[in-house]
Amino acid sequence: MAHDQKNESDFPLYLYHHGKNDRIYELFGAHPVAQEGKKGYIFRVWAPHAQSVSVVGDFNSWDERANVMSRMVDGQSFELFIEGLKEYDIYKYCITAADGRKILKADPVGFHTETPPATASKLYDLEGYEWGDGEYFAAKKAGSVYSEPVNIYEVNLLSWKRHADGNFLSYRDLANELVPYVKEMGYTHVEFMPVTEFPFEGSWGYQVTGYFAVTSRLGTPKDFMYLVDTFHQNGIGVILDWVPAHFPKDGHGLYEFDGAPLYESSQWDRMEHKSWGTRRFDYGREEVLSFLISDACYFFDKFHADGLRVDAVASMLYLDYDKRPGEWVPNIYGENKNLEAIAFLRRLNEAVFLRFPYALMIAEESTAWGLVTKPGSVGGLGFNFKWNMGWMNDMLSYLCLNPFFRMNNHNKLTFSMMYAFSENYVLPISHDEVVHGKCSLINKMPGTYEEKFAGVRAFLGYMMAHPGKKLNFMGYEFGQFKEWDYREGLEFFLRDTYEMHGKLSEYVKALNAFYRETPAFFEVEDSWEGFEWLAPDDADRNAVSFLRRDKKGNEILVLVSFSGADAEDYLLGVNEKGKYRVVFSSDEKKYGGAGKLKKKVFTAVARPSHGKQYSIPIDLPAFTCLYFIHEAAAAKPKK
Repeated sequence: MAHDQKNESDFPLYLYHHGKNDRIYELFGAHPVAQEGKKGYIFRVWAPHAQSVSVVGDFNSWDERANVMSRMVDGQSFELFIEGLKEYDIYKYCITAADGRKILKADPVGFHTETPPATASKLYDLEGYEWGDGEYFAAKKAGSVYSEPVNIYEVNLLSWKRHADGNFLSYRDLANELVPYVKEMGYTHVEFMPVTEFPFEGSWGYQVTGYFAVTSRLGTPKDFMYLVDTFHQNGIGVILDWVPAHFPKDGHGLYEFDGAPLYESSQWDRMEHKSWGTRRFDYGREEVLSFLISDACYFFDKFHADGLRVDAVASMLYLDYDKRPGEWVPNIYGENKNLEAIAFLRRLNEAVFLRFPYALMIAEESTAWGLVTKPGSVGGLGFNFKWNMGWMNDMLSYLCLNPFFRMNNHNKLTFSMMYAFSENYVLPISHDEVVHGKCSLINKMPGTYEEKFAGVRAFLGYMMAHPGKKLNFMGYEFGQFKEWDYREGLEFFLRDTYEMHGKLSEYVKALNAFYRETPAFFEVEDSWEGFEWLAPDDADRNAVSFLRRDKKGNEILVLVSFSGADAEDYLLGVNEKGKYRVVFSSDEKKYGGAGKLKKKVFTAVARPSHGKQYSIPIDLPAFTCLYFIHEAAAAKPKK
């Protein structure tokens, strides 16, 4: 929206240089304004090493002499008002470096871009979209995400589905197709792999050149707002994958922006991620902190994001990450911790939660770094969730084993409960686990065609009952055998053509619904009050059983067999006598199971098992997950 501009930039500029400006998208970039009755755009950019900067584009035939910018009060930034420009005009900054080189750069705070492989920024007015998600946010702010169901469907927007000619679905196409699908399947949230502009599709979006621009491959910023809004109006949260750890060395991006290291560190040991071929942000520079923190806030503010999944946190925290001895310099205490990065992450989370208290800030942190989801005031990093990479690695290595050898690896099923309440966890089976020869989820499973499906059903049943929020990557829900390929859409024809794939899809839908409707599976995830082992040590039969409880004390009994053989007259130890009803079974024929479990109600008998006085005799089918309720307990009124 056009408005008068005078010296209102001075204080925001001061805050910017002190790392305290979390709204630099209101200061820098290109904004439509009116000055002395003239309408146009005002451009501002930070380039402290530059001799001069000019704005170039089609509107001035890319003539660097036509629109030279003036230095701002800080002496490091440049600004210029150009009359008569219109939305979607393309532009770049022509920077004269200290050594006289001429460099053409896209706008670091540009809101829209040309479609790759073109690299110029585009003028765009972010204002004016009419949001319809007021009721969604009113309900969201009234609850607590810690005690609510969170079941995330991770999506790559460029390859979830394609048009018949191979072209991408647009943001508005996705609003029409992806939103109804996610709602029908019963997920609570979606998580988009990076949507900020990136030149190389093989990077999956993790090599960002336009931190404030959603990729123009799929449409405009307001088209993306429409997609988020449509999800919200259907009760589904939106989490964005965000990349503050590194950026690529493409010439038009942040790389040596004004002819010298600027956004990247100038220290020889902190400048690059050599194995990734990218530059690392300089977390010791206040302007870089303002840039990154503003970028995070921008997506909550302008695009109504529900959360950010912060990529590659471990690479930020450790000075020796992916380095050999001699390739890194210890911090002032002689340690391998990156003190500036730690301080940045704390400031990031404090700033986000101050403005957006409902936010999900989720760390992808792959080591045993402590207190990731604890406040900075007690030595934590200040996130509110962390991916449980240990659980993921243990589970996938266990599932890949022939069932005969699983008994010797039973601790991989149970070890996660040794630390399950040390952080607020998300259990992730993400895109990283279904690429580069790791196999799709269903193809990780040993055995026959039918056994692979049974293994997936049993695992997902176990995952849904395990403490922690849930995340799975697109394609798992109907059993795509092929690994994910970013160059093409998912093989939805499998679900629609082949019976077992269709039945797995129905199973996932039913499991998602059961999870959402069962508070015992999500209300108490931070203490043993919500979890009790019944049989953690039944390694010989590849089985585990446990209880989950909600805040009112309602219980669900969970029994999972990862064995390839049926277990006749299996004795499941329980705390109480009485009748136990099966309320969910992965072995049902409608889900692709064998339907071997004929009974729905079982009576506990006085036969000790698993250290319990009572037990349920049951013929337990192979590769099966069962949920029970104790009928007598369920009939009692709860306080």
